[in-house]
Amino acid sequence: MADRPVVGITMGDPAGIGPEIIIKALCKPDVYEVCRPVVLGDKNVLSAAFSSLASAVGRHVCLNEISSASMSKGVFQMIDIISLSALSPGTVIPGSPTVAGGRAMVNYIIEAVRMIQSRELDAMVTCPISKALMHEAGYDYEGHTQLIAELTDTDDYVMMLAGKKLRVTLVTIHCALRDVPDLLSKEAVYRTIRITDMALRTDFALEKPKIAVAALNPHAGEDGLFGTEEEEFIRPAIEMCLHDGALVYGPFPPDTVFSRAASSEFDAVVAMYHDQGLIPLKLMHFSDAVNVTLGLPIIRTSVDHGTAYDIAGKGKADPSSLVEAIKLAACMKKNRDQS
Repeated sequence: MADRPVVGITMGDPAGIGPEIIIKALCKPDVYEVCRPVVLGDKNVLSAAFSSLASAVGRHVCLNEISSASMSKGVFQMIDIISLSALSPGTVIPGSPTVAGGRAMVNYIIEAVRMIQSRELDAMVTCPISKALMHEAGYDYEGHTQLIAELTDTDDYVMMLAGKKLRVTLVTIHCALRDVPDLLSKEAVYRTIRITDMALRTDFALEKPKIAVAALNPHAGEDGLFGTEEEEFIRPAIEMCLHDGALVYGPFPPDTVFSRAASSEFDAVVAMYHDQGLIPLKLMHFSDAVNVTLGLPIIRTSVDHGTAYDIAGKGKADPSSLVEAIKLAACMKKNRDQS
């Protein structure tokens, strides 16, 4: 038990559902079986969330403020928190984000990365933030991933959404659908497949992972009848990866490949754009999917949902994605150590 990794959990926007799902997730004993969780956030905010959930979490659970991650013993029913901000309780209203809260939520992320780099933490799990609030607070990033990539000096990274039955990585992420064909290239597809392959081997401990690649167009282009991207970009990238030794197949018609992967024929699917991959993923794993950033020198997982301001503070938030994100981060640490 002493060898359990120390996993830092950033609280996200204090006005979102982050504080609530942290309390709920850390009231589950199976989380403590795999790691020593440490919350990086605001004790005042977490205490308020704890008080509102007291009847649900039980009277035996308590908050334990610590000054360093080394002080965490990972004891069930004792939630360790390193308080990195001191927001006034009266100014933090669930569902009503503030710039001060935005600065705090970014600071939690920055400090988590620093603590991993200094080996105080083994991995980080991020609760949801608001990208708009991030910008208002003076941080001009698309979100968590781009900030963490800059802090770790990482140029090549890939977004994976992972569930127990289906894993999906994306070549393009947040862009207009009409821009996707112009953003695709042989290099972009190749890079996504290669990072996916390396992560499946190292982080997921799969010795010979099988990767399927989704086509962009219906019927995989039908020999150019419905589009030429498959022959111009996707197939050449697959051939390059095959030459490198990866077990990669496709391009397959998008309307069949995800079902085949969910039936264990493939270990992951590389999708060409956001909704192509995330619609089937969320259909199967709406509440328990995990967002993983592949290609980073550190381990970072995240919940697969937003701040949910509309239900913040109402006790309705589902902690399933956070629980799975914590467990996956601990598993990735174990797999990296053994690889």
